[in-house]
Amino acid sequence: MEITAVKAAAAAAVEAHVEGLRCFAFVPDAISPPAFFVAEVEVEYDTTFGRGMDTVYLTCRLLVSHATDRTGQQQLDGYLVGTGPTSVKAALEVDQSLGGTCDAVRVQRCSGYGLYEHSNSHYYGAEWRVLIIGRGN
Repeated sequence: MEITAVKAAAAAAVEAHVEGLRCFAFVPDAISPPAFFVAEVEVEYDTTFGRGMDTVYLTCRLLVSHATDRTGQQQLDGYLVGTGPTSVKAALEVDQSLGGTCDAVRVQRCSGYGLYEHSNSHYYGAEWRVLIIGRGN
């Protein structure tokens, strides 16, 4: 699996299905909320014999404005739903191959709901843990 391609496909999937989000395959230096980006990558090699499969875990972060507490958190809540036009989970799982970059994708959970600091600014945010399985290479 090519990690750069997987990250790009994940960001593109969310951008294509959740209107109004600025999406990045990398941690941007600065953001204009709402923003979604791949924040961390963990790779588990050789999950099947002989480099057959690798497992990649992406931690994707979404940040919204902290300007008003209630409005920011309500906006963030909309992205946490399991289905519908604002669902990050649904957007990531709509194409199980992420454009041919992997064999399977599953959003395992959303956690870390709270305040985040990014580039010396504060935002409300949450993180999605995404399990991706693909061929080892």
